[in-house]
Amino acid sequence: MPIPDFQTIMLPLLQLSADGKEWKIADATDRLADAYALTPEERNQLIPSGRARAFNNRVAWAKVYLSKAGLINPTKRAHFVVSGQGRKVLANPPDRITIKFLTQFPEFQEFRKEPAGQDDGAGAPSLDQVAESPLAPDEMMRNAHAQLEQVLAGELLQKIHQCTPAFFENLVVRLLFAMGYGGSIAKIKESLVGGPGDGGVDGVIDQDPLGLDRVYVQAKRYADGNTVGASAIREFFGSLDKFKANKGLFVTASTYTPSARETAAALSKRIVLIDGVELTRLMIRHNVGCRIEEKLEIKEIDEEFFE
Repeated sequence: MPIPDFQTIMLPLLQLSADGKEWKIADATDRLADAYALTPEERNQLIPSGRARAFNNRVAWAKVYLSKAGLINPTKRAHFVVSGQGRKVLANPPDRITIKFLTQFPEFQEFRKEPAGQDDGAGAPSLDQVAESPLAPDEMMRNAHAQLEQVLAGELLQKIHQCTPAFFENLVVRLLFAMGYGGSIAKIKESLVGGPGDGGVDGVIDQDPLGLDRVYVQAKRYADGNTVGASAIREFFGSLDKFKANKGLFVTASTYTPSARETAAALSKRIVLIDGVELTRLMIRHNVGCRIEEKLEIKEIDEEFFE
């Protein structure tokens, strides 16, 4: 079954605490995973950051919201017990506990008040937005971040298609330097070898600081829809032969045909293919052609600090 959202988890989590004992959140998570009959794959599915399991994350958010409404009380690190108010809810439970249900409790009403001076729509999503979504607040932020990066990637490709082939070659080499290849940034111009008589190679980058090994680069901007075929890969392979090189990088702002990828995989030299999608992903990761406008951090309690 699909992993339940954090609002769906709130009632089962509260019901789990009805025995009155102190529950450890990890034990509660395991019990709920069993109750939902989650498969091993579903239990181990990670959130986009890769730093936590999705189901564990949603159980943790369910605990936070129940706590803010006064239905459970946090005790020692990562433990909780049902509160008197929680027992009253369990005496006549709703079909489902949601954020809308929690708004009846004064503690939760206080929690949902916006901090003074905060602009609407700034920072984390509001509780009204969270209430309308099956995602936990941090998942909403990560999804929004992914959408922003998708838009940015499209804009980057648009700009790249408007630039000259020479600019594109420079961009590719700059990206490789930003990724840690080539050594000193001052060597960028030396690494650009494209032009008449370049032998089919646009850049030569040191793979290590001492220059013991080199990567030969071919940068073909290509218009959107003009795919790179197998013949271009074979030509680049021939160029690598001329330079007695055993590895190369072929970069395009377009895409590769299936036969081009098959050809690259079958050749005796290692040729890595980077298409427009992967190119913009790397540009965003290494801040090439874009810059940080604002940084939002998701923080959590450092339990060890309070021990």
